[in-house]
Amino acid sequence: MQACQRIIYKKGILLLKNQQMKKYLSLIAFILIGLHSFAQDKFQSRLVISLQQASKQYKVLNESLAPGLFPRSVDSVGNLVTNKSNWWTSGFFPGSLWYLYEFTKDSALKNAAMIRTAQLKSEALNTGDHDIGFKIWCSYGNELRITKDSSVIPVIIDAATSLSKRFSPTTGLIRSWGKIGDSSFIVIIDNMMNLELLFEASKLSGDSSFYRIAVSHADKTLENHFRPDGSSYHVVEYNTATAAVKEKRTAQGFSNSSAWARGQAWGLYGYTMCYRETHDPKYLTQAKKIASFILNNPNLPKDKIPYWDFNAPNIPNALRDASAAAIIASALCELSEYADKKEGKLYKATAKQIIKKLDSYAYLNIPGVQHWFLLKHSVGHLPAKSEVDVPLSYADYYYVEAMMRLIK
Repeated sequence: MQACQRIIYKKGILLLKNQQMKKYLSLIAFILIGLHSFAQDKFQSRLVISLQQASKQYKVLNESLAPGLFPRSVDSVGNLVTNKSNWWTSGFFPGSLWYLYEFTKDSALKNAAMIRTAQLKSEALNTGDHDIGFKIWCSYGNELRITKDSSVIPVIIDAATSLSKRFSPTTGLIRSWGKIGDSSFIVIIDNMMNLELLFEASKLSGDSSFYRIAVSHADKTLENHFRPDGSSYHVVEYNTATAAVKEKRTAQGFSNSSAWARGQAWGLYGYTMCYRETHDPKYLTQAKKIASFILNNPNLPKDKIPYWDFNAPNIPNALRDASAAAIIASALCELSEYADKKEGKLYKATAKQIIKKLDSYAYLNIPGVQHWFLLKHSVGHLPAKSEVDVPLSYADYYYVEAMMRLIK
């Protein structure tokens, strides 16, 4: 009888200890969840403040511009550099205005975005420039998405039609540089970014030829632009008549065999977008392969802001490129939605890490400095000594886009 009582007593103590342990573990879990929620709320609050500040700066920047001009960068002595609608970056400023209006609902920003966007309308008929996607989709595309104003649809379809005229059935690609009919057919990795215009125009018009051209270009670029490790060449030159590859090289990177940082970012963003539009698993596989190359690269700094080229000769003293970082962050935000849980968590965490760093004194301009641009320390074309270690309109655009994606 006593032995039986002792067994019951011991079981009671064990049960009590188990219950206490469960309460203890539950308390720990509750605290950890609370800390995570607090950190998440703090990060979200930080994004809100940053977007509010960006809105103020861009209103001032817009007011400083003459009609028909778009902010591009600053020169070597700090003067504002602007361009007209024909320059490839002209769509980024109105695109940023649209994002900031979407966030603030400030009618002044909406009015500014509409005016600057309208000044790009003539570019929809420009068949001599593959960057028509950057120009029209970043501006008119965001206007359509945010306002649902169907009156802008013809401009988007006109732009897709113009871009399609640079497509060659022989090469299966859209010509990047040069005139239609040139003996050399040059394609740069940046051109992946212009395919979104074609995908959207196909949906808006019901014309499937836009879709087929976009898919063909993505497939041929996948076939010839990438190395086994997931990195890409900047430039691939084809024979116009035979479609044979003549040369693989760089224009803005360190060397023909190097991995120019913004080029890797364009590829990551482009194939993530292609997967969204087609649901073709090979595009998701490629996007993840590019992400792996970037995130596992031994030359990627701990803060995830890449050097201007992953193979720059003077690492760790090489210049960083905030524009590449912002594009990567925005792309990883979207890619996290399509990857499995483990990968998605890594992509989202990396995007947050990049934005936190860009949103620090190291990369964020003091308001009013450098003509109200948001970010500093971007690299445009270092080999040509053009736009080196300066603010760039597209760095600001993808920085704002990444914050909007994270805050949603």
